[in-house]
Amino acid sequence: MSDMWAHALPWLKAFHIIAVISWMAGLLYLPRLFVYHCGAEPGSEASETFKVMEDKLSRLILFPAMLASIGLGLAILTMPGYLAGVMAGGSLWLWAKLALVAGLLFSHRQMIHWRNDFAADRNQRAERFFRIANEVPTLLMIGIVILVVVRPL
Repeated sequence: MSDMWAHALPWLKAFHIIAVISWMAGLLYLPRLFVYHCGAEPGSEASETFKVMEDKLSRLILFPAMLASIGLGLAILTMPGYLAGVMAGGSLWLWAKLALVAGLLFSHRQMIHWRNDFAADRNQRAERFFRIANEVPTLLMIGIVILVVVRPL
């Protein structure tokens, strides 16, 4: 790895971690808003306020943070010599991590679908459903962090 890339790598990792933290914050907060939104009467002032909050969270935090997380992660993976170094140490952890990241992407997609249902006043799911859905990103994140830090595979 050239000197330039060696200096860039810690910066890319730092910004990747910041982006992931922002993405996770949104993935953890949006379903919590859904829990509260379930208790608001469709068309009420509270319901309309939740719609605005959910929309802004999705557009201004979740989506940009997801793009930055993926973009920076791909930038790190494609740095000259980086992937070869990872593969030399065994790469099963990386494939498992990428599978869990795919789970986060699916969770994100589902949350946007649910947000659209709330926006159109057609949510049919109970508060309990969203309380459980709120735990999925947490479990995926725990798995990802363990795979990256401990590399058990």
